[in-house]
Amino acid sequence: MIRPTRRAFLCASTAIGACALIERPAVAAVSTVSAAAPPANRAPLAQQPFRLLPTGAIKPAGWLRRQLQIQADGMGGHLDETWPDVGPNSGWLGGSGESWERGPYFVDGLLPLAWQLDSAPLKAKAQRFIDWTLDHPWPDGMIGPRSNDDWWPRMVMLKVLTQYHELTDDPRVIPVMTRYFHHQLGALPKRPLRDWGKFRWQDEVASIVWLYNRTGDAKLLELAALLKRQGFDWQGLFANYPYRTKTTLAAIDMDRPDVPGEPPQGLRDPALSVHGVNNAQALKVSPVWSLVSGSAEDRAAFHRQIDALDRYHGLPIGLYSADEHLAGRSPSQGLELCAIVEALYSLEHALAITGNPAIGDRIERVAYNALPATFTDDMWAHQYDQQPNQIRCSRAKGPWTSNGPESNLFGLEPHFGCCTANFHQGWPRLTASLWMASDDGGLAAAVHAPCEVTTTVAGVPVRIREETDYPFRESIAIRVDPARAARFPIHLRIPGWATTVAIRVNGVAQPAATPGGFARIERSWKPGDRIEVALTSTAKTVAGFNGAQSIEQGPLVFALPVAERWEKWRPRGLTADWEVHPAGPWAYGLPEDVRFRRVERPVGPVPFSRRDPPVALVTEGRAVADWAEVDGSAAPPPADATAKGAAERLVLIPYAAPKLRVSAFPTLRET
Repeated sequence: MIRPTRRAFLCASTAIGACALIERPAVAAVSTVSAAAPPANRAPLAQQPFRLLPTGAIKPAGWLRRQLQIQADGMGGHLDETWPDVGPNSGWLGGSGESWERGPYFVDGLLPLAWQLDSAPLKAKAQRFIDWTLDHPWPDGMIGPRSNDDWWPRMVMLKVLTQYHELTDDPRVIPVMTRYFHHQLGALPKRPLRDWGKFRWQDEVASIVWLYNRTGDAKLLELAALLKRQGFDWQGLFANYPYRTKTTLAAIDMDRPDVPGEPPQGLRDPALSVHGVNNAQALKVSPVWSLVSGSAEDRAAFHRQIDALDRYHGLPIGLYSADEHLAGRSPSQGLELCAIVEALYSLEHALAITGNPAIGDRIERVAYNALPATFTDDMWAHQYDQQPNQIRCSRAKGPWTSNGPESNLFGLEPHFGCCTANFHQGWPRLTASLWMASDDGGLAAAVHAPCEVTTTVAGVPVRIREETDYPFRESIAIRVDPARAARFPIHLRIPGWATTVAIRVNGVAQPAATPGGFARIERSWKPGDRIEVALTSTAKTVAGFNGAQSIEQGPLVFALPVAERWEKWRPRGLTADWEVHPAGPWAYGLPEDVRFRRVERPVGPVPFSRRDPPVALVTEGRAVADWAEVDGSAAPPPADATAKGAAERLVLIPYAAPKLRVSAFPTLRET
């Protein structure tokens, strides 16, 4: 099994002698963030329509700031105080503890969160990991704990260092990264990529592109090409995609016993190629590599990849099932939290590189539904796997491809601890990707949420404030404040679901904008200029597995909340592990001609709240006679459902709010 193999590796990595913790004064981080525009791609790299702004250029506002503060007040800001794997004895702090991926995962989200909230305590926590990494390189240029030399966890730390340099301009970063990459270029021929690094090589190429744009070091492009040659051929896999049904252990050779002296079956190509998180990280393969190759075909291959995952494994929440491995289209299958945050990071890169506005729609579908659904309201507990139709969270067998019975509990580290360390990047990375620089010298509102942007455009410092309750509302106001009048374009992503679009600048109507595109407004912007965007949408049903209906309006998926009974299974330091059991009926279906009435309330302190949801859809449905619970989960929705009893009023709320829910409803036929 793949997860016990990871556990064994972690145990082994802490058993080998680790570096002694070396005390040193912390390097003071620069408190102000550079507002410079991001550099364009150096030749011979291909250009791209949008470029991510430097980490720290975008700060959350409104409901999004409250959500990030919830993360900071919960496990996101206190994990090191209750979980030894990222505590003071971490190998990434010089200790003898966990020395593989968990330290880098943790700081990858903690770092941007700390600066986005301007939190001195969180900055200090992140700084300790960064200082140790920068100040303790190996003599040959390698970085990280001496207890292992696996390339994979270094790929995560490189991503951390790029963000840290954008935040602080720390002069240690670029020399350390350069020496590491030069070392790796020489070492890879004899010690090639394997298992996780082999399937995630594209993440390192993103860091290589970042550094090349700042130094122009030609050896970096040599290294990128070597990584691709040694890495898994994701484009080849999706050229004639073979994995079209729920994964079985036999299909990926995991029904065989491991052979002594050989890699475990779970770390071989068949299993790793259908691993959910690997596929999430692979969504950036084609866009990122297209920058190096300059190939339009490489850039377009992204769409073949995401289309295949949708067709054979797609769920109503914008991603595919993978409860460790790809699991088909049933809404009773699960999706891992690591896959959610890694898919968001990949999609953010894909949007910047391809400029395809539909990717922005998908980012919002994942971020505003799947991401918050997997946490308790206070973010002190999370799931490993969530289910679109989730009627019980218990230690029952479940429908998982290869995961264990704790997979959908809420807790500290249900099933396995990778998500405990890795979830932190989700909201902060989304915040950092809301606005981007455009290749025509302007700015682009790529993903919509309340925020403040500080950057430089056309040589002029500019502040942008986006005021909105989106995705709970469909109106957006943007205040543009250049230091002095400046001419540049602003691109506004218009979601594909919009039925009407109206844009005004300082009260003056603008030309009609097309849903599913970018509206471009170029003018001489003056301090105090105001853009207003008014969108409309209709609630609609979308047919899915066995003809089940999912309900969408705007970027939100809606679900029927199931009455919940929470039971504490065991305490876990500052948090606990919880089971959640249904305290009421859940098996409801909807008629083919279902209609909805929208009800809106103010967005409260907890944005995705079951107790006080900011929006609801009221409809009618009926109980289903032939829909059962199997192994602690709802059976797949029946294709030919029979209604029983009278019609009942059903109130659907945003998918992320209830922790027990039904979001894919059988289509009813009359008895």
